[in-house]
Amino acid sequence: MGRFMRIGNYLKEAHPAGRKCVSFEFFPPKSEKGEAALFRAIEDLRPLQPTFVSVTYGAGGSTRDKTIEMVSRIKNELGIEAMAHLTCVGASRAEIHTVLGRLRDAGIENVLPLRGDPPAGDKTFKQHPEGMGYADELAAFIREDFDFCMGGACYPEVHTDAPDRETDLANLQRKVATGVEFLITQLFFDNDSYFGFLEKARAEGIDLPIIPGIMPVTNVEQIERFTAMCGASIPEDYRSDLNSRREDPEAVIALGVEFATAQCSELLKAGAPGIHFYTLNKSSATRQIMTALRNEGLL
Repeated sequence: MGRFMRIGNYLKEAHPAGRKCVSFEFFPPKSEKGEAALFRAIEDLRPLQPTFVSVTYGAGGSTRDKTIEMVSRIKNELGIEAMAHLTCVGASRAEIHTVLGRLRDAGIENVLPLRGDPPAGDKTFKQHPEGMGYADELAAFIREDFDFCMGGACYPEVHTDAPDRETDLANLQRKVATGVEFLITQLFFDNDSYFGFLEKARAEGIDLPIIPGIMPVTNVEQIERFTAMCGASIPEDYRSDLNSRREDPEAVIALGVEFATAQCSELLKAGAPGIHFYTLNKSSATRQIMTALRNEGLL
């Protein structure tokens, strides 16, 4: 990331200079074996020189300590800018304040405040009695005592808990008003969803960089689970092509890489500020896509 430490600052200067923001998202593994595999994946992706990487926060705050440890290691040991996700789930304001202090003390400057998903077994979000219930509340709370650069999540196909697009955009405007400096979308497979959302967001006066979030499909059952949870749709032609390869893992990965490469190419040519890759803690698919995009001169 060079001399820029705050992602918002990078984005302000990158677009006029014709540079794109590339980021990779990881989740904290549950075992030492998983952690070793993750850091091998990060090392594999390191030569691609990402602008930053982000680390998620488990449902119910279950990976809080591991998230803090990982972003600290990635930034301070590997020298890659890191952004920590932070959620409202299962935590009081005092507990969240403590986590923020630990992140600041570890030298982390970028955070992504989210409402968060319910813990496993719960179907609906339950607000902690001494906590917060919405990402904009969390962002405002962070802004009171801390000087982090904050990103925000947005939803091209509407958040699963929002009754309609208008409500979802109103929620996003409240988040933007707290001082978030850039937005990252939920995963999507139809670029028209992104372009349509971008048009509506701009019409509402939301002028922040909106980075598309892309997940290369590497496993059919897995992507069916993810899209069912987050409300993202899979175009029928793509779903059919994936189904026809369901029993051939290598063919699924090859198709996933081909599809995501075409998606990213179109997005970047249309002026997207960069790409945020949901890596699922693996490196091969993301590396192949980025190599192809660089060969096209798009990154």
